[in-house]
Amino acid sequence: MRSQPIRAAIAVLALLAGACGGSAPPTVKPTPSRAGTSETMAAVPRLVSTDQLGRWQRTGEVTLIDIRTDVFTYLKGHLPGAQYLNTETLRASEGGVPTQLLDAATYRTIFTRLGIRFDRPVVVYSAGETHNIDATFLAWILAGFGHPKVFVLDGGYFKWALEQRTIARHYPRVRASEFPSVAFRPERASLGDVEHAIASGDALLVDARPPDQYAGDAGAQMRRGHLPGAISHYWQEDLTQAGFGHVWKPVAELRRSYAAQGITPDKSIIAYCNSTTEASHVAFTLRYLLGYPDVRIYTGSWTEWAERDSLPIERGRPVTASRER
Repeated sequence: MRSQPIRAAIAVLALLAGACGGSAPPTVKPTPSRAGTSETMAAVPRLVSTDQLGRWQRTGEVTLIDIRTDVFTYLKGHLPGAQYLNTETLRASEGGVPTQLLDAATYRTIFTRLGIRFDRPVVVYSAGETHNIDATFLAWILAGFGHPKVFVLDGGYFKWALEQRTIARHYPRVRASEFPSVAFRPERASLGDVEHAIASGDALLVDARPPDQYAGDAGAQMRRGHLPGAISHYWQEDLTQAGFGHVWKPVAELRRSYAAQGITPDKSIIAYCNSTTEASHVAFTLRYLLGYPDVRIYTGSWTEWAERDSLPIERGRPVTASRER
């Protein structure tokens, strides 16, 4: 990581490892009391470059997951050794609300089939600029189990292919490997948490959707707009062009961009979007790249909120700063 202010270096220590016991509770906040241990630091998902992944493939074992949205893109070509997983396999309706998280046992079954182990790095990639959000979503789920070696390929498939690296069409021969029976504790917020944040101002709401959806000019849900008081930070704003592909901006630039909007590490932050994926990209940047200690995702997101007529909404153009919290 590039050189950062002392305060940021301290903040990056406040990251979670997986906890143990039972199914995922409705709300899990980060627990800074465990910060600073080697276990905590090991559990932080990180970026990996195409160069680094190429070296890993030549010198050791790595579990590679292709999570692009269309299986036919995988069939036409994928990174050598990659297995395919569709984002929609990782979520389903719950209580009638679409695209909600699954339970821990179901995730364990999926990850066992994929041969995901805690002693082997897992590298997740999606298309790149258009759907980094699928890769960060899976990384966030694996972090909820405390997996110690999770990486997102910076630039995704698009950058790998543009660099004329090896593309495969054969499927890898992968043995199932029992996924550990550890607790699933994703850093998430419930509808009740969001209602409390709006009423009390004790958390900053960050909307990761495109600005036109935030403003209420677009969107498929029953109502359009955004959560009261939310700040608009579109997830693609965190990327920059590198050659013909897109990668994350330098850490210092990301930090300045968020700070300019009042999104700072001293605040409790709840990110949301339509269905968790876009918010996972913002959460990945804040929590894992910038080291913010308290970042959750409202997993019901706008899909849940907009359908409930009794809940307040706002419309209008994005703002660049929020009221003090």
